[in-house]
Amino acid sequence: MNGFVYILEDLSHRYYIGSCANVEKRLKRHLSGLVYTTRRMKEPKLVFHQHYQTMNEAKTIERKLKKLKRKDYIAKIIRDGVIKMKP
Repeated sequence: MNGFVYILEDLSHRYYIGSCANVEKRLKRHLSGLVYTTRRMKEPKLVFHQHYQTMNEAKTIERKLKKLKRKDYIAKIIRDGVIKMKP
């Protein structure tokens, strides 16, 4: 099954990193307030997503990005349009 890593950004320039199988469906859940972790974000927007061959790869990259906790690195990913780390 295919997987995606995606990044949301809100009006306060806070980021949320997630992974899913269907980006459009997951974004709708975020925007409708059904996802607890993004419910308090002010107008979140999808600013980046990248495809992976498997959900396992996408989850691995998501965990690595969350462990970094570096806003500058996330901003660089968005600017460059690609995550360069390996699963």
